[in-house]
Amino acid sequence: MSDTPNLLGFRIAHRAMRTDSRRLADVTAEIAAGRQPCGPERAAAIREYATKLCRGIHHHHKAEDDHLWPLLVRSAGAEIDLSELSEDHSELDPLLEEIQAVAGDPAELAKPLRRLADLLDEHIQEEERTIFPIIMRHVSGEDWEEMEQHVRKGGDVRFELPRIEQHALPEELAELRRLAGPVLVVMLALMRRGHRRRERLVFGSA
Repeated sequence: MSDTPNLLGFRIAHRAMRTDSRRLADVTAEIAAGRQPCGPERAAAIREYATKLCRGIHHHHKAEDDHLWPLLVRSAGAEIDLSELSEDHSELDPLLEEIQAVAGDPAELAKPLRRLADLLDEHIQEEERTIFPIIMRHVSGEDWEEMEQHVRKGGDVRFELPRIEQHALPEELAELRRLAGPVLVVMLALMRRGHRRRERLVFGSA
């Protein structure tokens, strides 16, 4: 185990949340404007995707509240001020609930998804700018790995893991495979077909 934290998993998870929120906002805006068709099968796929995406975002930021923030306070002490980031998390919750409440109507999803994508862009940029350097200065590799294990617990692996593969750069994916070993290769192979089908239904691409 490295003596320093490996932030790669967090970086890719953040990228996936930002990119997929924006993609879903764009495609539902096209549907709302009548520029793309949306039959029952696609509507059901969009509902499932939006719901899983919101649950994944909530799980991630709740894990930060419950595990990462306390770790940073213990490790960095007075150097860390988490008030603004915690306020962003409080702002996210009702928006995620709003999106899930209208997830069955793709045309109604576009506006709240756009707000979500904008909020995530701002929040994650600020988090990575301010928090990541503090993590690297003050948190041990062992403590970071333990925190990441807490974050992974309770996540929807079948939804999250293929998206990590999708949004990782080739060199990042190679590092993930090196760190995780053959089990990651097997899991991705098993999940890839379902992920591609979901991508085709929701976004019209594989």
